[in-house]
Amino acid sequence: MKRWGILTACILLAGSLLAGCGSKPSTEGGTAAGEQPASGKTIVLGTSADFPPYEFHKMVNGKDQIVGFDIEIAKEIAKDMGAQLEVKDMSFDALLGELSTGRVDFVISGLTPNEERKKQIDFSNNYYKAEQAVVVREADKDKYSTMKALEGASLGIQKGSIQEDIAKTIPGAKITGLGKISDIVLQLNSSRVDASIMEKPVAEAYIKNVKGLVIADAVPDYKEDGYAIGIKKGNTELVNQINKTLDRLNSENKIEQYVAEASDLAAQK
Repeated sequence: MKRWGILTACILLAGSLLAGCGSKPSTEGGTAAGEQPASGKTIVLGTSADFPPYEFHKMVNGKDQIVGFDIEIAKEIAKDMGAQLEVKDMSFDALLGELSTGRVDFVISGLTPNEERKKQIDFSNNYYKAEQAVVVREADKDKYSTMKALEGASLGIQKGSIQEDIAKTIPGAKITGLGKISDIVLQLNSSRVDASIMEKPVAEAYIKNVKGLVIADAVPDYKEDGYAIGIKKGNTELVNQINKTLDRLNSENKIEQYVAEASDLAAQK
């Protein structure tokens, strides 16, 4: 699907742009769809692949693969660097630690560059912005028509996420923190929690495939700058390389194309 840069480009870039990149050939938790072998260096992506249409598992040609529009962006970054992409799937709250210790080279996982995170890692330019949504059981849709109605409710929230910050501002809310969105959906479907706050594209992807869940009329009042890619603190060369790729993708209108394609794929059963 994607073509890698020629070997000479890889050699020229290896010393400067891939400093600190990993060299492990395996991929944890599935492979990124469309990967092709490349000579030389490997760049390691950390992600939490339970976040459709950003990153998620999908059976492609009978094989469990990690797909999504974040993954397409990561493949373009690797291609521009003449590197092979390795994808490591983990819980969302483990991502920053893995990045800080150098076990992964960069993180793409619907990551908002808030001030607390900026103290720990560096960020690329923003590449996407999404709204927030409240997901409830279909029978409770009218019950949770406003954010005030969520006061005192039990909420299933992804640990370490912006949604956790939003939930903490709701008076009396009882928060159950979980590492995976799929686990939150199970908690919601089994009535162990009353509602969840998710990114709207993620919420839309899940309710298309999970019977009995809907998006409520309540809308979290949260202003954010959008999503960016996380890089280990001080790795300015990698930040600059990633920004060049993002600039190219934006100029080619590729990101919106990736979002549309990943949304369609996520809706397929």
